[in-house]
Amino acid sequence: MRHPLPTRVLAAFTLLLVILVAIIAADFAFFRGRTPPINCPGSIASLEKVQLGGLDQWILIRGWDTTAPVVLFLHGGPGMPAMYLAHDFQRQLERSFVIVHWDRRGAGKSYSSGLQGDLTVRQTLNDTYQLTRILRSRFGGKRIYLVGHSWGTYLGMLAAWEHPEYYAAYVGLGQESAGRQRVAEAQKEFLAHEAGVSGDSALLTYLKSSSSKVREDDLFRYGAELHNATNFLPLLLVGVCAPEYTFSDAMNVKKGADLVGRQMIYDVISEPLDHAVPKIDIPVFFFLGRHDYTTPSSLAAQYLDSLNCPLKKLVWFENSAHFPFFEEPERFRLEMLNVDSTSRSFWVREDNSEFHPPQERRGQPPSSDSVDRRDARVHCDPARCKCQSAVRRHSSAATADHAPGIWPVSLSQLACANLFLPTSSSVASSRKRRASRPGRYWYG
Repeated sequence: MRHPLPTRVLAAFTLLLVILVAIIAADFAFFRGRTPPINCPGSIASLEKVQLGGLDQWILIRGWDTTAPVVLFLHGGPGMPAMYLAHDFQRQLERSFVIVHWDRRGAGKSYSSGLQGDLTVRQTLNDTYQLTRILRSRFGGKRIYLVGHSWGTYLGMLAAWEHPEYYAAYVGLGQESAGRQRVAEAQKEFLAHEAGVSGDSALLTYLKSSSSKVREDDLFRYGAELHNATNFLPLLLVGVCAPEYTFSDAMNVKKGADLVGRQMIYDVISEPLDHAVPKIDIPVFFFLGRHDYTTPSSLAAQYLDSLNCPLKKLVWFENSAHFPFFEEPERFRLEMLNVDSTSRSFWVREDNSEFHPPQERRGQPPSSDSVDRRDARVHCDPARCKCQSAVRRHSSAATADHAPGIWPVSLSQLACANLFLPTSSSVASSRKRRASRPGRYWYG
């Protein structure tokens, strides 16, 4: 007896769903937890476990040239990692820099439920300095660039303040600056204006209450977190496609964010940055999203204006909110190149020695730090690997360019590259915007 058409369609759909789930499960089981290669001589693509402050923590290192300047990226939260976004925004940046992402203690790949008592700002700073020394020893002994995002700017400013001799320059994205009261006032003023324009009477009524607290959902809804999105979905979809994260790592992201946010002890300064840190002895750059009210850019701009430092620059990202590196990646790349050029000139003038590398540390490998490397270094035929040429097309890079011994691109990663694109309130405009962005790095 023939089944009616709707039943057959349902059965086919169920079968396709089962196959899709199986592919995703196989991908997480066999292909995740590594970083894809960069097919160039002298490149590095390495996912490593390092011991910092007696605790194993994970770092991702990627760059086309290991002699290029090193950038240490400090994520926000304090427990919300950025490593899972790396594959989406930094591919072109890897041509000019060695980019290091670090999932700090308790965050992302470094999540552990038994961290009570270890989550202090001082311990996190000590971990930062230890990792900085490891990177400097490993990559030529020179100063490195310190880039902070959101809460990472709080950590980064303290690090640059206490140990300016380690860093060539500091770059703040979504820069923290003022105390909670001033931040809340700026956020409420913004939300009240947007609610009035859009006729959101419910939000206006809520904001008039003296006990009202700013809700993150409202900031998202009015483009103050991601300018072209109204929720966290674009970041989530990019995270699903991150090759460095296993299923367990992905499940630990929220656990880590909650744990670190709840347990972090602030034991270094008792005032906000704009009062506690009035001076930095290295070049300082603030990259601010024009629409950022998560950490209000207007307050950060005021902080930079009052900050005493030898060189400073404010760069506005007109089409961004709290994530300018993610929302405008090409502009971020160009501005980082400007940071590099400006900082090099500054240090040559300052002490006639590029980045002033301390001679006693140059070339010395870390002696007391345990490192578990999951390298994907490739030394390919120079005739095939044209490192300075234009970006390869996806089709050729996803097939022939993978060197022997390196796992191929997985099916779900290919799906991510073409289907799981972050969406905003307008899918069409989002796809048009993203079509002009560089491809994801597992093809390069």
